[in-house]
Amino acid sequence: MIRLFAAIAAAVLALCAAAQAQDYPTRVIKMVVGYPAGSGGDVIARFYADQLSKICGKPVIVEDKPGMISSAAADAVAKATPDGYTILITSVTSSHAANLFNFKKLPYDPIKDFTPVATLQKSYFVLMVRPEAPWKSVAELTEAMRQKGSKGSYGYGSPPALASAELYKARKGLQTVGIPYKTSMASLGEMFSGELDFQFIDATAGMPLIDGGKLRGLAVTSGQRAPNVAIPTMAEAADIPGFDTAPVWGVFLPAGAPAPIVAQLEAWFGKIMTLDATRQFLANTHGTPFAGGGKALAEFIPAEIKKWEELARLAKIEPQ
Repeated sequence: MIRLFAAIAAAVLALCAAAQAQDYPTRVIKMVVGYPAGSGGDVIARFYADQLSKICGKPVIVEDKPGMISSAAADAVAKATPDGYTILITSVTSSHAANLFNFKKLPYDPIKDFTPVATLQKSYFVLMVRPEAPWKSVAELTEAMRQKGSKGSYGYGSPPALASAELYKARKGLQTVGIPYKTSMASLGEMFSGELDFQFIDATAGMPLIDGGKLRGLAVTSGQRAPNVAIPTMAEAADIPGFDTAPVWGVFLPAGAPAPIVAQLEAWFGKIMTLDATRQFLANTHGTPFAGGGKALAEFIPAEIKKWEELARLAKIEPQ
């Protein structure tokens, strides 16, 4: 009799979840991103929020929640009600992999506390110096930083930026000092003044600075050259084989989200990735498509954690 009641209860819950998904969404959806307004991450979030709103027929608002290099946003979503109305859009590389080695303890489990929905795109970072700097190549920058020793400095505002710089330092035997910022953009004053010698900045925010002549790009952090960008890879320019710290963006719900709602969001994001508007957005913001569903994202995370464990070891990153 107990088993019968349990089976009936499970069936009722399944029917309720299916009915809930059929009507979903009935109100505003909140999309949380771990970067401040105007940043590259915010630009990415607002594009996908706008496209999702057009497909689902309800407003999708972006909530910028910077802190802990995107982990504050991940923590907020992990603790939210798993009803499909609070979505995390994030650099999976940062919030679910690299930050395990940047911080002594995260307030969430990157696997157990989330429901994977979709992968979206890959980005890359650009090694930049001010245009007045005498260094026209990574080789010239490297020699200058060797001469400056610990008096040289760089800024960073995200795990890929930190790992890129520290991996570069480790492989080239540099003593350059890293200075943390909330975002890459927060350091621009020091970059323009010359207080910082170099910085790795995400391409979404950084390429307009290069195009506008405000900074000079020396190399990109992706494993292959970026489309339509005449800048070599770090593997080529710095002679560091296998250098690839390009972050991947994805979408999550809190753990326990109803399967029908997860499936609906997965289908919607899959559709978004096929749109001409998305292809144009990625071209304009220097991203590359990396479309996949919840299963692909779930399989990606452990591999990315393993990759960043090795990167953290090679770059000698000490958790804070």
